[in-house]
Amino acid sequence: MDNKMSQLEIPVKLYRIGEVVRSTPFSRQTIHNYTTMGLIQECGWTEGGHRLYDESVFERLSVIMELRKTRTLAQIRATLKETDSQMMDIKSAIAS
Repeated sequence: MDNKMSQLEIPVKLYRIGEVVRSTPFSRQTIHNYTTMGLIQECGWTEGGHRLYDESVFERLSVIMELRKTRTLAQIRATLKETDSQMMDIKSAIAS
């Protein structure tokens, strides 16, 4: 049994846009706009065509909320793109 337990992967909780809206101060339109702009990313779609987000969207929205105090959305997009690129480089270096 212990061998089987070590092989199990914990399923990722996925959230529809409505769940994200209820858990944050952002409107449905803002979440949609941020997704379209590339500030946040959906991780999939339901069979009915609804976007799905994973738990990382909440941390990302928290960062965006803080950055909005001093930066434009274009500046935030550039900052997040640079940060994402640096994170991918770090993960790649760790993997090799």
